[in-house]
Amino acid sequence: MRTARRDTPVPKTLSARLLTGLATLIGLVVVGALFPGAALAQSSGTRASGVPSAGAQAVGLHISDGRLIEGNGNDFVMRGVNHAHTWYPGETQSLADVKALGANSVRVVLSDGHRWSENGPEDVAAVIEQCKANRLICVLEVHDTTGYGEDAAAGTLDHAADYWIGLKDVLAGQEDYVVVNIGNEPWGNTDPAGWTEPTTAAVEKLRAAGLRHTIMVDAPNWGQDWQGVMRANARTVYDADPTGNLVFSIHMYSVFDTAQEITDYLNAFVDAKLPILIGEFGGPADQYGDPDEDTMMATAEQLGLGYLAWSWSGNTDPVLDLALDFDPDRLSDWGERIFHGVNGIAQTSKEATVYGGDTPGDTRAPTAPGTPAATAVTDTSVTLGWTAATDDTAVTGYDVVRVGDGTETTVASSTGTTATVTGLAAGTTYTFAVYARDAAGNRSARSAAVEVTTDEGGGTPDASCSVGYRVVGEWPGGFQGEIAVRNTGSAAVGPWTLAFSFADGQSITNMWGGTATQDAGAVSVAPAPYTSTIPAGGTVTLGFTARKGDTNTAPAAFTLDGASCVTA
Repeated sequence: MRTARRDTPVPKTLSARLLTGLATLIGLVVVGALFPGAALAQSSGTRASGVPSAGAQAVGLHISDGRLIEGNGNDFVMRGVNHAHTWYPGETQSLADVKALGANSVRVVLSDGHRWSENGPEDVAAVIEQCKANRLICVLEVHDTTGYGEDAAAGTLDHAADYWIGLKDVLAGQEDYVVVNIGNEPWGNTDPAGWTEPTTAAVEKLRAAGLRHTIMVDAPNWGQDWQGVMRANARTVYDADPTGNLVFSIHMYSVFDTAQEITDYLNAFVDAKLPILIGEFGGPADQYGDPDEDTMMATAEQLGLGYLAWSWSGNTDPVLDLALDFDPDRLSDWGERIFHGVNGIAQTSKEATVYGGDTPGDTRAPTAPGTPAATAVTDTSVTLGWTAATDDTAVTGYDVVRVGDGTETTVASSTGTTATVTGLAAGTTYTFAVYARDAAGNRSARSAAVEVTTDEGGGTPDASCSVGYRVVGEWPGGFQGEIAVRNTGSAAVGPWTLAFSFADGQSITNMWGGTATQDAGAVSVAPAPYTSTIPAGGTVTLGFTARKGDTNTAPAAFTLDGASCVTA
């Protein structure tokens, strides 16, 4: 519901809150009215529509008897998070980080080019490989459809379907690892009954084009279906898929603030043998209510349904960030709840068996890796190599940690015996060690440690900051940008002031992560309370929207508290 780095907040009207209660009172909980008995008739060999069931056509992940099943017949229950890749394509470490915290799945935000910059075939192929390297099931979704019919900037499901068809060669052969979520929250609160026909058409279009993956469809009402449209028409949409490999996704935020609403909704689908999961949900309260995340997670675990929490990091409203500034060692209260709380990911997640997960009785940890050695050193990076660990089944990966002052910080992960640690300060001594892990999640003892001193560097030896600037998306007369400010010094910085200048008359209209003051082309940024301190080696990310003319040249230089920064 609350999209990362959006300049337009998701509408949630008072009528939405009132009609939620009214919908319950007038009988949306009556399963028989929503799923007529004749429509529920289904055998193990033939669907009600007369189309052969998915069991006979299964390729990789598929649906059987209302459940998401792996190609080998193993029940798969998603336990994971959402990650805003399209706005933060440089945050590739995030997949390794969520895996290290126990997730077995990740829902990746992509763009079909309608509203934001399109994620092309090479990028999508790389995302899939990153998911596979980190042993995650990958749910890929197009975000441009969010709030169609109410948000004028939203794209259609038909456009999203064409995008997926254009990626057919990239997706082919990935059915064991990838679920295709056609479009995020593809209808707003305006006439949500209009959701059914384009959703059905998009499913049919993908199947006619030959895509065999499990398809996921989101609900209208900004994903929350408070008027029950998806619930009432789920059978119609499901029967439009000739393979039967379709799963419904409900997004649970403040509309779902009572246990009764949550259990009624999920049980309606389970009772009808229609597959469903919680594709997004939040826990922190907002101005519309206080979502009951405890019941969401408990009910999902009781019914064996998947859930994907929103979201890893980078939200406009950081209250929904699971990790602060993409740092897995700085989980928010929301992140601690998701990963380490009751019915959370650490307690309930099981790795997909396609990766060798769920190995019965495997409680033996790998041996410790060999002592790491530096094979390449620059002023800002270190490449380490080590002797492989051994295990009674298989070593599946390694985590490199920085050690200091009695603490450890994970700084890199690898499936091989080398890794490069970046973002280091020049002329600084660091201590590193390595852990090994196996398919069952067992972790080795820590290797012996190695001390490495980075090079002094050149050109800007006094610089204690680096700044990365990029344009996230453009439209006529405007654009969305991102500024990543990294503290490359040895001490925390803050409160801080960032300064830069636009050369082509650009004018900032909105900023998150900080407050911008602009005089002609000169811009000065003061931090928000949650970005006021940049720890040594840490990064804060600012996002903004701005007006522009025909030319949109990036700022040439940045200063932090008056000192020049390296431009990354």
